[in-house]
Amino acid sequence: MPTDQTYSDFQSAWTANSATQLRAYAQQQTSFVHGLLPEQAVQLSGQKILETLAQRLGVNALTTALNVGATFPSPIADKTEPGWIKSVNMVGINVRTIQSFWNVVKYALTLPASQSSIHLLPMWEPGVVSSLYGMASWNINPEFYSQELYHLVPQLNTVEKQLKVVINLLHAMGKTVGMDVIPHADRYAEMVLAQPHYFEWLQRKDDKILDHSANLHEKVQGAIMSWLIRNGSADFGKPYPQEIAEFYGEEYGEEARLRTLFGQPDQYQQRQNRRAGLVDWLYRLGYEPVPATMAPPYRGLEVDPDPAARVVDHAGREWRDYRITQPEKMSRVFGPLSRFKFYERLDNNRDWGIDFTQPRKSVWEYFCQQYARIQAAYNLDFMRGDMSHVQMRPEGVPTTPDAFYDPLGAVKEYIRKQVPYFGYFAESFLAPPNVMAYGDEIAHLEASKADTTLGDLQSMVVGSPEFMDNFHRYLSIAQEHEVAPNFTIMTGDKDDPRFDLFYRHGNAARLFIGLFLPVLPSYQGLGFEQRDIHHEPAPNEHYTKLYVFHLDEGPKATSGPYQWGKNGELFGQLSRIRELSEQIYTTIEGTSTQWLNAPDPNGNDLLIAWTQQDNPTYLFVVNLAEEQVIKPRAVTIPEGTKQALGIFSSETLNFHENALTNTGEIILMNLQAGECRCYELK
Repeated sequence: MPTDQTYSDFQSAWTANSATQLRAYAQQQTSFVHGLLPEQAVQLSGQKILETLAQRLGVNALTTALNVGATFPSPIADKTEPGWIKSVNMVGINVRTIQSFWNVVKYALTLPASQSSIHLLPMWEPGVVSSLYGMASWNINPEFYSQELYHLVPQLNTVEKQLKVVINLLHAMGKTVGMDVIPHADRYAEMVLAQPHYFEWLQRKDDKILDHSANLHEKVQGAIMSWLIRNGSADFGKPYPQEIAEFYGEEYGEEARLRTLFGQPDQYQQRQNRRAGLVDWLYRLGYEPVPATMAPPYRGLEVDPDPAARVVDHAGREWRDYRITQPEKMSRVFGPLSRFKFYERLDNNRDWGIDFTQPRKSVWEYFCQQYARIQAAYNLDFMRGDMSHVQMRPEGVPTTPDAFYDPLGAVKEYIRKQVPYFGYFAESFLAPPNVMAYGDEIAHLEASKADTTLGDLQSMVVGSPEFMDNFHRYLSIAQEHEVAPNFTIMTGDKDDPRFDLFYRHGNAARLFIGLFLPVLPSYQGLGFEQRDIHHEPAPNEHYTKLYVFHLDEGPKATSGPYQWGKNGELFGQLSRIRELSEQIYTTIEGTSTQWLNAPDPNGNDLLIAWTQQDNPTYLFVVNLAEEQVIKPRAVTIPEGTKQALGIFSSETLNFHENALTNTGEIILMNLQAGECRCYELK
C-alpha cells in the first residue's frame, strides 16, 4: 500500500482526530502527539497545551515547572559525565521561525522520546541586520516574548521569566536543552563598548587602516569617556568615575558601566538610542572593532577596495568590508562581528601576529563566567560551540594543550565544575587539515574537550560518493576518537536556496539512520519534517536560514513569517519512522552496532544494513540510491536467527515479510530507491 498522503490529508485528519491524539499523549500512551504537523502545533491554544501537560505530567509537576522561582530537574541530572550527548538525537530550533520561547513547548509535542534534546539557536538581543549570531548584549532577545503565555500565567511578565519556565517545561517533558556559546559579539555590542579592552580595535579612514596597534583600545576608552562626559550618565544622572582607569576598572564593574553608558536593562529603546549615539561618535573618529575571521590564515586584514564592498547605512555612515591580505580557499571576514581578544599580540600587532603564549586571563575568566551565569540561570544541559573549527596556531594543535588552548573548551570545563554532565556539541565540519583550521580538526576538537561535532553530511547528496566516503569516515572517527561526529540530517544553516540540491531525495533515509544508528548522535533542524522539494528556489520565507537575520531588502530579505512546507508525503514517512522509534528505541538505545553491509567508502554499493552487536533484535536496511531499485539481494544475518519478520517500510504501509532463508541469509526483495526497512529478528 503506498504512503503518498498529502498535506491536506494530514490537516483534515488532525481536525477529525486531534482530541484522540492529544488524549493519548496526555495519558502517556504515546511519547509525542501523532499526526500533528509542526505548523499546526505552534497554532494550538496555550490553554489546551497547559491542560494536556497537566494530565501528562501531573498538576503538581506542572505547577512547579510554571514557577519561575523553581528549577525543574534536568532528565539527566543523575549523570556525572557528558558522555550522554555522544548518542543523543538532537533537534535545533531557530526561535525566530516560531516567534516565541513558548512555541518551543508546542513544537516539542511533535518530537518523540527518541529525539530527546533541543538546541536553541542564539537567544540574545541581536545587533547588525538583527543577526542571531551577532550578540548585541547579554540580555535575552525581547522578540521571543509571548503575550499568550503572559495572559495564561501573568507572573511570567518578562522574556527572561518565560525562558526559565519554558526550559522547566521541556525538562519535565523529558528533553535536555542547550544554548549557543559564541566567541564573538556584534561589532559595537554593549559588551564591546563596556569592555573595549577585551576586544581588538583598528582605526580606519576611507579605504585605509590607519592603526591596528595592540593597545589601541586605550584610545577607544578615552573616546568613550569623552562621549560620556558630553552626554551624561544614562542611569538617572547618577555620578560615575571620570578617570578612565577607574571607570574601566574591576571595582566599578561591567554592570555599572552598562547602566551608566546605556541605561537600565529593561529600558530597551533608551539603550538602543544611547548605543547608536556612541557608535556614531566612534565612527567619526574611525574606531572599529577588528572583524572576526574564519579559516587560515585568519590574520592580516585590509579594506576591500571593491565598490560593492561599500555600504551606507540609514544614518549615512559608510562601512567597508575587509578581506584577508593573503587568502586561502576558505578564508572569510565577518565585518559585523568582533571576536574576543583572548591573547596578546606580537610586535605591537605590526604584522597581525598573535602571541599564544600570553593568554589574556581576565578575558577568559569573563567569557567563562558570563556563560556559566546563563547556564545557572536557566539550568541548561549542554552548549553548542559556534565556530568550533577555529584553530589559529599555524603550527597546529600543541602536543600538550593547556587550560588556555581553546575558549569554547574552557567554558565547558568551567561549567562542569558545578554541572558535571554539561556537554559540548561543536560546530565543525571535519574538513581536511589546514582547510578550516590549522592542523587536524579532530585533534583540535579533542584538545578543546568537545564531546560531539556537527560534521558535514547535511551538505552532501545522499548516496553520492562524497556522502558515502564521509559516512564511512565518521563511523571510524566515532570508534577511534573521543569526539563523535553527528549523522546530521539538516541544519538551519543549510535550509537555504543554495542547498536545495541536498534535500531532493533520501530525506526519509536521513531520519531513519539518524534515529536507529546509535553509534552516532544525530541533529535535525526545525522545518525538515514538512520541507518541500525545491527544483527551483522558493520564496525566501520558505527557508529557516533566512530568519537567522532580518533583512528588508536584497537577495536575502524576508517579508512576513516563516512559511512551513506542504510536503505531506515526507511528513507521513517521518511520522511513521518516529512511531517505529516509540516501539523499539529503548531496545537499541546505547547498543553497539554490528554492520551486515557497511557504508561503502567508494560509493559503489548503496545498500547499508546493520543490527545490534549483542543480542541482535532488529535489522535495519536502507537503499541510499536516488533512482536505482536493489533487486533481490542476500544479506547474511547473525547466527542463531530463526526468523526475520519485516515490521516497517518507509514505502509500504502494513509491511510484513518473512525474508529469512535456510542458509542464514535474508533476501531483500525489490528495495526501492531511498527505501528504509526494519526487520524483527528472533
